[in-house]
Amino acid sequence: MPYFSVIIPLYNKENNIAETIESVLLQSFQDFEIIIVNDGSTDNSESKVLSLLNDKIRYFKTENRGVSQARNFAIEKSEGKVLAFLDADDYWYVNHLEHLKLLYEKFPEAGLLATNYEFYFSEKRIIKPTFLGISSDFDRGIVEDFFHSSYEYRIAWTSAVAVPKDILQDIGNFDENITLGAGEDSDLWIRIAIKYPVAFINKVSARYKMDGVNRISHSNTLNRNFSKLDKFYLNEKANPSLKRFLDLYRTEYALKHKLAGDINNFLFYTKDISTQNLNLKTRILFSLPSWQLRWLYKFKKILGNLGIDLTVYH
Repeated sequence: MPYFSVIIPLYNKENNIAETIESVLLQSFQDFEIIIVNDGSTDNSESKVLSLLNDKIRYFKTENRGVSQARNFAIEKSEGKVLAFLDADDYWYVNHLEHLKLLYEKFPEAGLLATNYEFYFSEKRIIKPTFLGISSDFDRGIVEDFFHSSYEYRIAWTSAVAVPKDILQDIGNFDENITLGAGEDSDLWIRIAIKYPVAFINKVSARYKMDGVNRISHSNTLNRNFSKLDKFYLNEKANPSLKRFLDLYRTEYALKHKLAGDINNFLFYTKDISTQNLNLKTRILFSLPSWQLRWLYKFKKILGNLGIDLTVYH
């Protein structure tokens, strides 16, 4: 039985998948299997994987059913006691699994294990997240308030987390009703963090490649089934940090739907947002017509390319 099962869903990532796999094969801790599920790719992703096959890699090919189904398929096939997740266009530094192993052994009560990560735009623009309530000299430990610390940047980012397999047997796997990167990973991390402690090591060991092509998060809003978040109603009533955290997602999803001209879903998400969790900037954005939002969104992308980041989160 391997220590880790590394879960990689794959859909049309021919330009990235080889580097992603190689970053796993070069890990300092080598007790792992890699499970790659080709979710019906139509490019040359398969040939890239086949050229790298070895005894650590288990490769499966399915029809295109979505990232949640691909991850769940891999989970069912996995043999490791800890599941580490990696998207097919992201990258691990050599000590990533070593950090996760340290967290798992030092904090066996944790349901979610997370390392810090970086946003890679270019060699000249790399951003390391900081988290509320976690000081720069914090090395590793249980996060005191996971939801509060994730208001600005998310502590749990999919390519930098791992979950003991027995936790998923208790909590359940990815929600397959959420599609095309519309919150299926956040939904699972929330479910785990409500019930279990989250262990975090404040060392960057994973890279989120923002320049990757064909990221599922670029998909058209109207083609995606977003997390409705209503499954957490009872939990958020008793947890103000969770309530504010979920309202940030409701804000994001509401604006995405208004941008797409879907007013029904815009109203669905805004009706549950507490007014004290809306800053002035968000109130203004909510009041604008869709065409003005689209213009501002284009302007935001231009600023982003210049290294100026605007967000509705703060």
